[in-house]
Amino acid sequence: MRKIVLAAAAAGAALALSACSEKAAEETAVAADAAATDAAATATDAMGAATEAAAAATDAAASATDAAATATEAAGDAAAAAADAAKKM
Repeated sequence: MRKIVLAAAAAGAALALSACSEKAAEETAVAADAAATDAAATATDAMGAATEAAAAATDAAASATDAAATATEAAGDAAAAAADAAKKM
């Protein structure tokens, strides 16, 4: 009788542990899914920020190019004016 009671207790403990393990596995899977979702959202946000930064850099480069063109034109005008002034001397 004592062996039967011990066997029943061992079987009950094994069932309890398997139920706990199943619950823990399910909770781990849910946590992993949540972590994956958060990581994907973070990656999407980072990609959006990188795209915005690239657009800003492109705009800045275009502005710098325009400024350089304006400066080159002004230098050309100044050189022409200096040449004209030198001819008049």
